[in-house]
Amino acid sequence: MAVFDHLGITVDDLEHGIARYDPIMQALGFTRSDADASVSWWAEGEVELILFPAREPGTGPHRHGTVGWQHLAFAVDSRADVDRLHAIAVAAGWTVVREPKLYPRFNDLYYASFVEDVDGVRIEFMHNPPREQAPVAASMET
Repeated sequence: MAVFDHLGITVDDLEHGIARYDPIMQALGFTRSDADASVSWWAEGEVELILFPAREPGTGPHRHGTVGWQHLAFAVDSRADVDRLHAIAVAAGWTVVREPKLYPRFNDLYYASFVEDVDGVRIEFMHNPPREQAPVAASMET
């Protein structure tokens, strides 16, 4: 059983939040489910993402680097997927924080982009393939 079951994010305007998140979550293969005061996206074996409207509208945006939320990273299968999801997010109204590129400070294969919405929520699309395993030396017979 997964330890993390769901992630709830509060947005200033739920309808605008849906317009920003839905294209991304659909592209990731998640199914949308609407409720009276929230919307969620789920996929088998994945953490559910839920948007809630702010109890006090106008209290945002969150500021990256302050106490609290840092960012949410979506792991994808290829660099092309990072590029594709980045383009989908930008078309849905997300602001580019960092264009897709390699991040050698993490490792020489880490490729990612970062976007942020009007509520200050930052997300990352990242591809970090496993490194090739070094060949195991033949054991010496003694």
